[in-house]
Amino acid sequence: MHARYLIDEPTCISFSGGRTSGYMLHQVLEANGGLPAQARVLFANTGKEDPATLDFVRDCGRNWSVPIDWLEYRVDDARWALVDYDTASRAGEPFAALVRKRNYLPNPVARFCTVELKILTMERYLRACGWDDWTNMIGVRADEPRRVAKMRADPKGGRGSGSRVLPLADAGVTATEVGAFWRAQPFDLGLPNMNGVTMHGNCDLCFLKPAAQVMSLIQERPERAVWWARMESSITNAKIQNGGRFRNDRASYAQMAEYAAAQGVLYGHQDDEALACFCGE
Repeated sequence: MHARYLIDEPTCISFSGGRTSGYMLHQVLEANGGLPAQARVLFANTGKEDPATLDFVRDCGRNWSVPIDWLEYRVDDARWALVDYDTASRAGEPFAALVRKRNYLPNPVARFCTVELKILTMERYLRACGWDDWTNMIGVRADEPRRVAKMRADPKGGRGSGSRVLPLADAGVTATEVGAFWRAQPFDLGLPNMNGVTMHGNCDLCFLKPAAQVMSLIQERPERAVWWARMESSITNAKIQNGGRFRNDRASYAQMAEYAAAQGVLYGHQDDEALACFCGE
């Protein structure tokens, strides 16, 4: 067992709801003989996760007897709410509330969705719990060099507290090891794993996913595009031309839905890469 999983100070274990962060949580529990008193496991729900992700978070808590705090962004003074599997949003409500408040959309340059819906929601909750400073444990593997380099270059993530540590990267863990672990477990995330990538993970049609991947997900279930297209048509900010777009370098979500309905192919983006993000796998 790698010593990097040992916890002896206030630590926030960030659980994205994916296999990698789930593996990290299991390693922490094994190394410490359970969840240490000075640690909290947090899952920040945006309301746009695949239902299987919510099932997986619930199943990890049940099977491993570990308390997981489910959080959501709110626009009230507290700016967070504690929910659970039954009360968690499933129609993008926290994300939509943030878009309404800002009246513009996040994009690859201004990823305020991740900052507000996850990072700051977790931070505000921990401060409400009386924490002043802590370590953020993030599930990033050794075979994700771009994400590792980005997080090591900015260990606090631009925030005033909560230095980030990457125990999986430090231990040399790769997608192969994570996959082997889950194949040996009595339960798993109910989403396809394709060469170590869970394309259905995180927000279902996240604008950071490659365009061809988004198109594939829309063709699989056309209703996925409805919420994203609605958000793009909801912006009334006079400073933003043409309403609003999550990305200006590709078709809108409404256009992609039209292409998918016609069984079309969105050329020019088949080989683009997913952009690195805090959300995780």
